[in-house]
Amino acid sequence: MAKDKAEAASAKVKYFDDQFDDEEVLFVFRKHPVVMRKGLVFGMVAWLIGPLYVLILTYAKPNDPPTLGLFGLALLASIIIGGIIFAPFYIGWYFSVFIVTDQRFIQITQKGLFNRSVVDMGLNQIQMVNYEVAGLQETLLGFGTIMMQTFVGNLVIHEVHHPAKIQKKLIGILREQGITAAPPGPMTNDAT
Repeated sequence: MAKDKAEAASAKVKYFDDQFDDEEVLFVFRKHPVVMRKGLVFGMVAWLIGPLYVLILTYAKPNDPPTLGLFGLALLASIIIGGIIFAPFYIGWYFSVFIVTDQRFIQITQKGLFNRSVVDMGLNQIQMVNYEVAGLQETLLGFGTIMMQTFVGNLVIHEVHHPAKIQKKLIGILREQGITAAPPGPMTNDAT
């Protein structure tokens, strides 16, 4: 019987590398795809490089214009360059996640290809969860900022998709875990 329990525990699926054996993932979310906008703009501008090069060649040599094959090759090269420019932004968005387990809140932030940072705090350290949607762009596209007040300071997460829903879900998880946001008790001086 003990062997069956050990096998069941070892067969339990781990959703991320640092997950404890007795930890259950309750909620996973990421930022709004709008965080990739800079990469998308630069990638789309890169798509113009090949066609503009062929256009310049057309006007530079009107007697010997470039072939349609050269135009297709230049366009293909531009699309590949655009994809290479966009890839780090996509990777940064896709691998940056926020994980809420029954024990802790984990923020994994991927910056580019080779830089990853992790913030790990116990759920019992969270005092308050608020959100803010400020401005026309955030209102129209449905993203905003989540602000978590903790015992060690504030954790601010910008550009979160549907912040009101995420805030409600986080507060629900805290309540399910028996954690209530209460101000710290009065400080006493017992140096008698």
